[in-house]
Amino acid sequence: MTPLGGVCYSKTMTKTTEQRINNIIGQLEGSKKMITDKNKDCFALIMQLKAIRAAMSSLMDKVISEEMDHCFINKNNNQEKIAKIFKEIIKK
Repeated sequence: MTPLGGVCYSKTMTKTTEQRINNIIGQLEGSKKMITDKNKDCFALIMQLKAIRAAMSSLMDKVISEEMDHCFINKNNNQEKIAKIFKEIIKK
């Protein structure tokens, strides 16, 4: 459990990867509607896009964390594949 503001959260309380993806899809759909709206609120759109970027970053962190054992430590992976994965992660 991880303390956060005096409250402990277990892994069962965190969002699943699928939930995170669904949230991002919802945010993207909302952004799409905002973009096509003739009376769009540019500030709200920017805030929504920033939220999407943060959610994507959080999703990437979660996937890397959960899959580290499978992708990086698995004996079947070679050094070239691991280097390719890290190169992709840090590429902008």
